Amino acid sequence: MDLRVIDKSETELSIEIAGEDHTFMNVIKGALLETEGVTAATYDVNPEQSGGQTDPVLTIKTASDVDALDALEAGTDRVIEKADDLTEAFEAAA
Repeated sequence: MDLRVIDKSETELSIEIAGEDHTFMNVIKGALLETEGVTAATYDVNPEQSGGQTDPVLTIKTASDVDALDALEAGTDRVIEKADDLTEAFEAAA
């Protein structure tokens, strides 16, 4: 997975995530919205409506006391936890 930081401040982060689609972007966005201190999380798959930019851009906004990079880390940890829970439930059902 290739990431490119587009814009970064302490409470806002925009990153391009190459090669991903709505499936992954919805999962990470949902996990971020469940993360304490995140005030907004969204993505755009074609921010330059002219057709130039096609890799999704994830934007995170946080409360003033939460660093956006820390929020991204917490959100990705949440995705990992959910995937592990799903794996465990699947194995228990088999």
